[in-house]
Amino acid sequence: MAEFILMLGRLYQFILLARVLMSWVQINPYHPVVQVLLQLTEPVLQPIRQVLPQTMGLDFSPVIAMILVQLVTQVIVAAL
Repeated sequence: MAEFILMLGRLYQFILLARVLMSWVQINPYHPVVQVLLQLTEPVLQPIRQVLPQTMGLDFSPVIAMILVQLVTQVIVAAL
């Protein structure tokens, strides 16, 4: 079970990384893959954005989200 939780945590971190990379290049926002990435990441990123102050137009919410996913994953695995 712990390995499965770790795998899910890593998978979500890769999804977050894909979202970051996607923001660096011109991609059709209506493409189905882009829509899935947005739907999977926005519920996590939006609350973080509301708490973080704006920093010269840079969005650090994916970095915070990756750290939080790692911490939550480790806590869950340790509890098992």
